[in-house]
Amino acid sequence: MNNSIAVRVAEFLKDFQPFVYLNFADLIEISNSVKVLNLEKDKSLFQINDQLHDSFYVLNSGVVHLTVISDSEEVLLNKCYVGDIFGLRPFFAKNNYQMNAKAREESIIYAIPIDVFRPYLAQNSEILNFLLESFSTNTKGALDKDNTDKIVNSNMIFSDNQTDVSYFQSLSYNKKPLQFSPNTTVKDVAISMSENLHNNALIVENNFPIGIVSDSDFRLKIATGKFEINAKIYNLMHSPVTTVSESITVNEAQLLMLKNEVSHLCVTLDGTEKSEIKGVISEHDLILAQANNPGVLLKKIKNAHTSAELRQVRQNLTEIIQSSISKNLPLTHINTVAGEITLTIVKRCVELIILELGSPPARFAWLCVGSQGRKEQILLTNQDSILVFEDVVDEKYYDVKDYFMRLAQKTTVLIEQSGFNISKNGYIESNFNWCKSLTDWIKQYNSWINTPGENSNEIGTHFFDYEMAFGDQNIEDIITENIFKNTKNNILFFDFLGNDTLKKPAPINFFKKFNVEDDGENKGKFDIKTKALLPLIDAARLLILSFNVRGINNTYLRFKQLAIEDPKSAEIYLDCAEAFIKLSKFRTLEGLKNDNSGQYLNLDEFSKADKESLKNALAPMRELEELIKDKFQLTKFS
Repeated sequence: MNNSIAVRVAEFLKDFQPFVYLNFADLIEISNSVKVLNLEKDKSLFQINDQLHDSFYVLNSGVVHLTVISDSEEVLLNKCYVGDIFGLRPFFAKNNYQMNAKAREESIIYAIPIDVFRPYLAQNSEILNFLLESFSTNTKGALDKDNTDKIVNSNMIFSDNQTDVSYFQSLSYNKKPLQFSPNTTVKDVAISMSENLHNNALIVENNFPIGIVSDSDFRLKIATGKFEINAKIYNLMHSPVTTVSESITVNEAQLLMLKNEVSHLCVTLDGTEKSEIKGVISEHDLILAQANNPGVLLKKIKNAHTSAELRQVRQNLTEIIQSSISKNLPLTHINTVAGEITLTIVKRCVELIILELGSPPARFAWLCVGSQGRKEQILLTNQDSILVFEDVVDEKYYDVKDYFMRLAQKTTVLIEQSGFNISKNGYIESNFNWCKSLTDWIKQYNSWINTPGENSNEIGTHFFDYEMAFGDQNIEDIITENIFKNTKNNILFFDFLGNDTLKKPAPINFFKKFNVEDDGENKGKFDIKTKALLPLIDAARLLILSFNVRGINNTYLRFKQLAIEDPKSAEIYLDCAEAFIKLSKFRTLEGLKNDNSGQYLNLDEFSKADKESLKNALAPMRELEELIKDKFQLTKFS
């Protein structure tokens, strides 16, 4: 490049991240290798599945749109303006481009060669962090504080105030690596790697890692004749080994490999080379982790055609949940991810059965109720749903209902085959009452609301927590409108709900001991669902309905909103919000440990500190109980 052009490029770059971290001499050096591209309007620089380029890009002028394909439509992911960087995938991934880059107006683009820029990454952590953040979040960069664009992964939207989705990726790695002493022959190591189908091996001395070899070492150093097959393996090994702790994130692993120019990381107990070996992370492991993020899982769901494929996605979700919990990510974010993926699985099940049965004879809505309706279903607890179809003329009613009953029965079977338990209460699949017309559902809700205690039953309150997985939004809106019209200032209804909330058994007895189960298979265990979580769930529902607040189903968010609606009691509500998260985490950990619903805690396995933490989480419930007694006239159903 002509030196004057290089100067102009450097002058441009110096005002934008991450180039602000480099001195001008370095920018000149880089600019000498930059290619200036003119991209005409509506022309693409790269497209989905194109092979990776040897450069990344900076926009000098014009506008470039980054898009993905969702449901056969092109969806805008981000808009790049002057100074924005994009096309970073060659730095951090081996697979092809996953988005389109198209000029929306005539644009000038600087192409910066990866190989030229890579050494500056290794020397400057600020540049590394910036590029890694830009790649993992698909945003325009940390410099733009006013950027309110959202990261779209298929149907899933993560806003700026949520944890980076890349941190939800699970990272599996080889926990039983091959280990050899430095005096082992190359031949013996090669034979063992071949027999065990491993592409790497650790060289160990005094039980600590001192080096590592991989397939590439054998190609470059043995196949080329540099070393004999009977040479000692220490001649081939890379040393020292880059070591990391077990808690490393996907992003951190990518960054370290890039910074140290290595393809493997050794996992040790404390992250140092003088610590117990726990495994080896390879570049392949990181690629698999990238393929296991929430957006990719959603795409897999949409393309699934069998219950086995959907079951695999649910298993992948469990891995994400376990990984996220281990990294102490906020449970609120984990709930969001799990809730969206589960809803999408349910939606896909409905779609597949419709393909089998043919087009529905009327519009309808499939509503997930209970914990899934609140997006609080992290564990594989029961999947509860109802089906509402639009009103039809009398002569068509039985044929229409017959279709939807068959749809409901077949869909719930498919949901169960996909890894979910179906509610023991028989919602939809075996109960004629939970699949009915819009008018009949309105009558059902009106019965629960206006004549509580007469024609209602213990499961009625769960139906006020719902989220549509598939169908006509207008049907859900009509049900919501009817509920809030009938509950407004309905003293009798809130009397019933208030008493129903407070009748749950106390979690702590008079002697400040946990109220554990007296008999049965769970004797001696603490029922955290019935005695701790349900009172908070029921109270949040009761209070949010009383304030006529619609559109918020999640218990944690309901308490947060109540603090705004009722500021004089804000401290109680905020304490309850945090208590709900802490208690939910106790249940989640128990469920993941025992591969069950986590409902019953074995307190004998709890440390003294854990028991105190559990008790502290239960403390706000007493004040909440008093607040409910003061706010509502709890007379008729007491």
